[in-house]
Amino acid sequence: MSDVSFRISRRGFLNFTALGAASAAVSACTTTGPAPAPIQPPPPTYVEPPLGDYATMYGAMSDNGFDLPAIPVNKIDHQFLRQIVPDPTGQRPGTIVVDTTGHFLYLVREGGQAIRYGVGLGRAGFEWSGDAVVQWKQKWPKWTPPDEMVARQPELTQFSAKNGGMPGGLKNPLGARALYLFQGNQDTLYRLHGSPEWWSIGKSVSSGCVRLINQDIIDLYDRVPTKTPVIVTANIGAPEENMPERKAIPIDNGVPTGSILLGPVKNLTNEIF
Repeated sequence: MSDVSFRISRRGFLNFTALGAASAAVSACTTTGPAPAPIQPPPPTYVEPPLGDYATMYGAMSDNGFDLPAIPVNKIDHQFLRQIVPDPTGQRPGTIVVDTTGHFLYLVREGGQAIRYGVGLGRAGFEWSGDAVVQWKQKWPKWTPPDEMVARQPELTQFSAKNGGMPGGLKNPLGARALYLFQGNQDTLYRLHGSPEWWSIGKSVSSGCVRLINQDIIDLYDRVPTKTPVIVTANIGAPEENMPERKAIPIDNGVPTGSILLGPVKNLTNEIF
């Protein structure tokens, strides 16, 4: 081997050794350990499933032996048709809030949303407000007008309590469904109910109760579990005020004797109605 070859080989060996020493020094400064856990993305915000188109929601339907006609949605102000909106009430999910100023009923959902339905309400002198609980539910309920209503409208005598009331049906004022409102264990005689009079939605024409389009009350009935709290107010988000001087006349004579209710209701005032 020549001197030149030896010098080159020796220089390469020294360079390789130096590189190895540098790598070792860098390795000595590196902290070893388990890799950091991956950052988990926040859970997705709940989004209410879409409701479908109006032709489907308000189309003709057969229900428990009754044939409900289609609702002419083009003749109704679309703000009063069923829709998903941002919740304006601030109430916990599952609460029903009736806005008597706007003629809306809100079913509060998760994720800051609500399903809004248009409603018809009691005319001047029949208004009411307060807190209650849905304590009884009925499909195609019998209607028994209270004595006060019969006294004002003698033509209703045929449907009085002593005459057995009006059977459920397409012309029944309680419509396809009724949700019966209680305070404590007391029937308030007020109802969330259906109505064949779709043209009354968004107006104040009925005696004391909250009426919905029949297709809407069927939808609400299926979504409402037992003991659903109900708030009726003229001021969404404002504290409730008792107004005992506002005496409303109920639409119904009471839950029939022997009915199986949804269980006792606790801590609700009896001073609103």
